[in-house]
Amino acid sequence: MQIHVVQNNETLAQISQRYSAPIQEIIRANELPNPNQLVVGQAIVIPIVGQFYWIQPGDSLWSVAQRFQMSYQELARINALSANQPLQVGLRLYIPERPRPNAEFNAYVEPSGGTLSSALENSAQRAAPYLTYLSPFAFRAKRDGTLEAPPLGNLRTIAQSYNNILVMVIDNQENGQFSADLGHILLTNEEVQNTFLNNIVSTAQSYGFRDIHFDFEHLFASDREAYTAFLRKAKNRFRQHNWFISTALAPKTSDEQKGQWYEAHDYAAHGEIVDFVVIMTYEWGFSGGPPMAVSPIGPVHDVLNYAITKIPANKILMGQNLYGYDWTLPFTPGKDTAKAISPQQAIRLAVKYGVPIHYDQQSQAPHIDYTDENNRQHKVWFEDARSIQAKFDLLKSLGLRGMSYWKLGLSFPQNWLLIANNFEVVKK
Repeated sequence: MQIHVVQNNETLAQISQRYSAPIQEIIRANELPNPNQLVVGQAIVIPIVGQFYWIQPGDSLWSVAQRFQMSYQELARINALSANQPLQVGLRLYIPERPRPNAEFNAYVEPSGGTLSSALENSAQRAAPYLTYLSPFAFRAKRDGTLEAPPLGNLRTIAQSYNNILVMVIDNQENGQFSADLGHILLTNEEVQNTFLNNIVSTAQSYGFRDIHFDFEHLFASDREAYTAFLRKAKNRFRQHNWFISTALAPKTSDEQKGQWYEAHDYAAHGEIVDFVVIMTYEWGFSGGPPMAVSPIGPVHDVLNYAITKIPANKILMGQNLYGYDWTLPFTPGKDTAKAISPQQAIRLAVKYGVPIHYDQQSQAPHIDYTDENNRQHKVWFEDARSIQAKFDLLKSLGLRGMSYWKLGLSFPQNWLLIANNFEVVKK
């Protein structure tokens, strides 16, 4: 599989000929919203086995082979070349498919309005072949230790059909906000805590959950040790049923990082106790903040570099967004709100307003700028095949367990293509 970036005046027919890939296969694989009006800078995944490389000035068989982690003798043999012959600039070399490492993938599904829509169910079903875990978001813990269940629809059947572990996600939200007070009760009141754990066990048995996932956020810093003790207690209960236990962690770069989102999350303790963690490496660019990439590669790398000093790499799922944001300018944080959009919607905006897609090398993310019908300027940061591939490369280089997506529902077909091209998805 190969990622191609559309150039000025380039057509799909030309791209098809360049890679010897049928036009309809390219359209189908990418679910192209604009096959007859490609956008300059648009990333397209070419559905071929392996990939091609065109010789650049200064290239040699050895340097190209090193780039693709193979021997120059093998590269020469595959392309019917002499190992010592000089290479002409522009020569097309075929690079064979490489072995794919195992990795685990999770995706959250967040119903809204008290129901699980058919669109969300369809999104879950389409993603399920590429997932290890499917995570309905979320069971709401109550102050008396009871639980309020999210609408689950057919998610259990979908998980069973595709051999996904159905995850019981539990959070500490009240009235749509994470509550430190609620978290404090659950973590420190032994009577409530015992009721809470009993309800988790009975609910998990009823629904067939095999992983219990705590997304406790915005806790009091003083509850850090209480959270750790609670996880030890919970693990002992869940071990009797052979269930996994996992947690979601705020992205931080030191143990001393200040702020209520960070201080109660003890990376080292979670790494010791739970089976795996999801580190929420996204939302640098968010709906209430200034325009920027949602998950810029630099900050993501910094967080994960710190994380692997505290948590075994094979216990870490990198968090990744499946969406972008459209900011109307000028944007006032605290007053204005950006609109969440899918990568497909971002491409449609570029087509509608006749603007190119730019790719920021520092953040490894695409963006567009356009002016709407009311003469308002917009900035859109989103994801494409290049930005996802950059994250997959980072995942491999750090030896992480896999990736966790927030969240299903916004279309991004290229992501699933690239999972299949890069990894063998672990099923359990």
